[in-house]
Amino acid sequence: MKSTPGFATLLQRFFTKRLMQQRQASSHTISSYRDTFRLLLQFARKRLHKSPGHIKFEGIDAPLIAAFLDDLQNRRGISARSRNIRLAAIRSFFNFAALEMPALSAQIQRVLAIPTKRYTRAEVSFLTHPEVEALLATPNQKTWSGRRDHALLLVTVQTGARLSEVTALKRQDVSLGAGAHIHVVGKGRKERCTPLTKQTTAVLKSWLQEPARGNSDVLFPNARGGRLSADGMQYILAKQFAVARQACPSLKRKRVTPHVLRHTAAMALLQAGVDTSLIALWLGHESVETTQIYLNASLALKEKILAKTAPYGGQPGSYRPDDRLLAFLNSL
Repeated sequence: MKSTPGFATLLQRFFTKRLMQQRQASSHTISSYRDTFRLLLQFARKRLHKSPGHIKFEGIDAPLIAAFLDDLQNRRGISARSRNIRLAAIRSFFNFAALEMPALSAQIQRVLAIPTKRYTRAEVSFLTHPEVEALLATPNQKTWSGRRDHALLLVTVQTGARLSEVTALKRQDVSLGAGAHIHVVGKGRKERCTPLTKQTTAVLKSWLQEPARGNSDVLFPNARGGRLSADGMQYILAKQFAVARQACPSLKRKRVTPHVLRHTAAMALLQAGVDTSLIALWLGHESVETTQIYLNASLALKEKILAKTAPYGGQPGSYRPDDRLLAFLNSL
């Protein structure tokens, strides 16, 4: 009887054949999937006492994957949302395996039946206009790194570009003539152009006069001239944010990440009266439904809606102490 291929063999085919050749997945997707299976193989090695190269496909079954996902939440402390992202990568692989190994459809279907975890969607965090101004005023523009940080943060918060999009920008992706804009390649290799304000255009025009570092044409390079890593941008933001908090007390109650700057750009558009379908186009969202989260987060918008409604004729009542026994029962 012919043995089924090893898990590693099928996994290699999944990355090279399905993701890279057929789907032409972005580098971000490939990196995310790679990290998921790297964690899964490390977990399986401890459970099965086998090196990844010797694991059979049958060994990666639904109970092991469920235990892996639980371990991620309990030991590593990841959120339910992050757990679901890892599960989505695993499901994609097993959908591929269903075509390659139909004889093991029962095992595959049990894995595909593992449910996602429901979670409470946190309210979108964003910065107010004074908070953004405080953050942008923080970098020391007498230094090269300070001028880079100022331009980087301004472009991110004005355009709403994703972290991966803004760090991938090249100098040729910037157009500063009539209709100034940046050209980005987003999720799913979808391209879009995002307009720049006069202030952002002026800052970028000045920044582009700086001598390029190394042989790279990266718009916002690291000190060696290479592309900024995700950790590099997060470090820059955390460093400038720590200083900005001293000048703007309201920032002390907030946690800022590069994605919060993206939310800030979306909220600025929403509060300016821009329709959510246009905001979705601006941000490069796959669906307008994704943009609806900003409607829930805007208290100012809700207050405007409330001001347009006719108030109900409620009357304040006066408090009278209740019976002690009933008060006790009501307090339970």
